[in-house]
Amino acid sequence: MSSDALISAHNLYLNRQHKQVLDNVSLQVLPRQIITLIGPNGCGKSTLLKVLLGLEKADSGEVIQRQGLGIGYMPQRLALEPRLPLTVDGFLKLARGARQVHIDSWLERLEITTIRNQDVQALSGGEWQRVLLARALLIQPDILMLDEPVQGVDVQGQMALYQLIPQLRDELGCAVLMVSHDLHLVMAATDEVICMNGHICCSGHPDTVTLDPAYQQLFGQPLAHYTHHHDHQHCLDGHIEPAQPTE
Repeated sequence: MSSDALISAHNLYLNRQHKQVLDNVSLQVLPRQIITLIGPNGCGKSTLLKVLLGLEKADSGEVIQRQGLGIGYMPQRLALEPRLPLTVDGFLKLARGARQVHIDSWLERLEITTIRNQDVQALSGGEWQRVLLARALLIQPDILMLDEPVQGVDVQGQMALYQLIPQLRDELGCAVLMVSHDLHLVMAATDEVICMNGHICCSGHPDTVTLDPAYQQLFGQPLAHYTHHHDHQHCLDGHIEPAQPTE
C-alpha cells in the first residue's frame, strides 16, 4: 500500500445475515486516480463504498483516510420526504458548507441551471442524478465516491456523464471511486477496474482486466470497444450542439 493513498482498506470482512458480503477486501485510491468497481448485483460494491465512508462498519479490517480528506459522496438512492416542498436550489443549499456562488457555478457546469427552481420531486431520473452530482461537488472534494452515477439516465446521457468524470478529475485534481454496471461505457473513463464478487476477483487497467479469466467467468468474452464519431454532441440537459473542433 502506498503512503500517498487518499484512502485505503486493509483485509475487510463483513458478514450480513449469514452471507459473506466482503471477504478479505483490500484496495487503495491514489490522488487523481479513477477507479471503477464492477461486479454482479449483490457482490458488495455499494457496501464497500459505505464501509470506506464510515456509513457501515466491517466486522474486521481497517480503513485509513488521509487526514482532512474531503469526500464528495453521490449515493445510489436518496429518499426525501415527498410532502416536503424543496427546490433544486434549496436542496443544494442544505449541503455542508454550500455557498450560493458555488451552487451557481456547478449548476452551470453541469448544464442544469434551467431546473434550479423546480421541485426536486418533479425531476426526471437523469436530472436528479445530476443534482446529486452537483451536491457531491460542492465541497470541492479530494475524492468523489459515486454509487451508480448514471441510474435513470438514457444512453446518450450516460456517455456524456462518463466523458465528464475525467474532466472533473482534471479540473478539481481529485480522485474518483465509482460503482458501475455499465462495463463497456465506463471502460474509457477509468484508470483501474476492480472486479468484485464478495472478494476482489481481479484488478488492473481496463484492457488487462477484460482478458482476465475471472472477469470473463463473470461477464463473458469482452466486446470490441465502439468509438462513436459524429458532428454534434448531446449535452447533459438534453440539447444538441455542434461538436467542438479538435486541434
